[in-house]
Amino acid sequence: MQKLLIIFGILIILVGLLWPFISRLPLGKLPFDISLKLGNTQVYLPIGTCIILSILITILLKLFK
Repeated sequence: MQKLLIIFGILIILVGLLWPFISRLPLGKLPFDISLKLGNTQVYLPIGTCIILSILITILLKLFK
C-alpha cells in the first residue's frame, strides 16, 4: 500500500511539473467530446477524452503488473 501511495504522489508531482506542456495537448477537444449550451447553462461531456485516458491507464497498469 505504501508503494502505491508513493507512486501516486510521484505521478501527481510529475503532472504538476509538466502541466504547461500537458495543457497544450488537444485533450478536451476530441471528436466525441460533447458541449451543450442551453441558455445560461453549459454542459460538457468529455466522452472521447475519458475513452483515451481509460485506454492509457489500462496500458500503464498492465505494464506495471
